[in-house]
Amino acid sequence: MFRSLPNVQGLLLVNVGVTEDLIRRNAEHNECVIFSLEELSLHQQEIERLEHIDKWCRDLKILYLQNNLIAKIENVSKLKKLEYLNLALNNIERIENLEGCEWLTKLDLTVNFIGELSSIKTLTHNIHLRELFLVGNPCADFDGYREFVVVTLQQLKWLDGKEIERSERIQALQNYAAVEQQIREQEKAYCLRRAKEKEEAQRKLEEENESEDKKKSSPGFDGDCYTDIHADCPSAMENKDHLQVPETQEQQHSTKKSDEIEDDLAFWNKPSLFTPESRLETLRHMEKQRKAQDKLRLDFSLKDDEKHNQIILDLAVYRYMDTSLIEVDVQPTYVRVMVKGKPFQLALSAEVQPDSSSAKRSQTTGHLLICMPKVGEMITGQQTPMSVKTASESSKEQTKPRRKQVERLEVDPSKHSCPDVSTIVQERKHKPKRMESQPQVEPSEAEPDFDDNPEVPPLI
Repeated sequence: MFRSLPNVQGLLLVNVGVTEDLIRRNAEHNECVIFSLEELSLHQQEIERLEHIDKWCRDLKILYLQNNLIAKIENVSKLKKLEYLNLALNNIERIENLEGCEWLTKLDLTVNFIGELSSIKTLTHNIHLRELFLVGNPCADFDGYREFVVVTLQQLKWLDGKEIERSERIQALQNYAAVEQQIREQEKAYCLRRAKEKEEAQRKLEEENESEDKKKSSPGFDGDCYTDIHADCPSAMENKDHLQVPETQEQQHSTKKSDEIEDDLAFWNKPSLFTPESRLETLRHMEKQRKAQDKLRLDFSLKDDEKHNQIILDLAVYRYMDTSLIEVDVQPTYVRVMVKGKPFQLALSAEVQPDSSSAKRSQTTGHLLICMPKVGEMITGQQTPMSVKTASESSKEQTKPRRKQVERLEVDPSKHSCPDVSTIVQERKHKPKRMESQPQVEPSEAEPDFDDNPEVPPLI
């Protein structure tokens, strides 16, 4: 059969094991608290090894681990409350280390690589197990597979989504001795075949590593072009060779890109067996493609041109790259360039004018040159923008006339009403108004009721 692209999200990044950060990111429904989790979904995370879950999440009841790269069931025996375990679409080859999951009710091992069917005997200790899924495994193709499982696991009620009838179990018990012998023979043949597949996969991996080492040891393995200019060559020839270098680089990159496309097509069209090794090989191939796509390192230089009051960004974009794949976004405090969908962003040391900025591309080198005028007084051009210090200068200009007016008041007081100090002093010499309005009246002796008593003091 031919390779098909697996329907896996995020297959490009390989995670070796389970980390605390990974669990917390998938525990949002429990406010990112992991010790009290009862349900955890870690499917499609490219997990290769099970670890830490039985220590960090002791209260788990439901655990989803489907569509990963798990090769062995381990580190789950302390999950005493676990009821449902989903390990479908992994690289598991035998059933083990589940005896401690006392309340395990449902186990899904769909589409794995379990060929040792006799390993299901370890599940006899899981007395609450009611449902088991083994469809898609090599052992499911064995003759007598269903009869062997039905008799071995008496507590099962459902196998591969089909209910186990009482009559089916009775009939399987009658033929169990012959079925068991048949299963052992098929297991032995499968184990021998798997051993050969592992040896072949190991040999192929070593050959690939050797070829990679040869590529790395050869000159120019990184895709760059190196031109040797001999010292005895004339200067004119040196200049001519130097001018031809960009074209040679472009041709070599185009050739390399076409070779990569051909290699990719050959990989997917090559017949391959469905084995754990082939799944890992597919993952490595896709990881290599991702690294090749992400290997977009561009040199740049950011210069502050004080003479023209602008900031200049020189981005070394590849000459062969089409301009339609480049997007430029200039903001007052930063500049962002999207190159083939990859962001390149820099914070600017000064505020710039996005509307007055310009972007040009060199026809010889392909470099992208972005000129961003700064917000200031000196801008090349006819239009003079508002200065940054306008507010402070305007406040100073408003205070200057006031100060001048104050000086005029002191120099020329006749133009404005001003109190006379001498007048104020003279007013203080006069008697109070109250005293003037009430003059002292001396009583006359002619009044009949007047009695002058010398002991009574005068009124004033």
